[in-house]
Amino acid sequence: MKLEVKIKAFDAQLVEDAAKKIVLLAKAEKATVSGPIPLPTRKEIVTILRSVHVNKKSREQFESRTHKRLIVLSNVTEQLVDKAKRLELPAGVQINLKSVN
Repeated sequence: MKLEVKIKAFDAQLVEDAAKKIVLLAKAEKATVSGPIPLPTRKEIVTILRSVHVNKKSREQFESRTHKRLIVLSNVTEQLVDKAKRLELPAGVQINLKSVN
């Protein structure tokens, strides 16, 4: 059984730390690990007017970047899946587990 783990966060350092935790957990359970594979960073830019009436040409831009990693685990046991679901990760990190046959 294979397990795909996708990690997302706005902070790149949090993504790297979460990936390290998952890799260490998988190696402790004797699973084969490939990754973490960096996926493309999603950059979202929002432009807002600074002043509505007077300075219409004056604008401000904000951006948010979503960093992603993919880890593929082979030879996965049910205990490893349970531990991965209960793994404590920092706030702001989203983890998605997908079983692949």
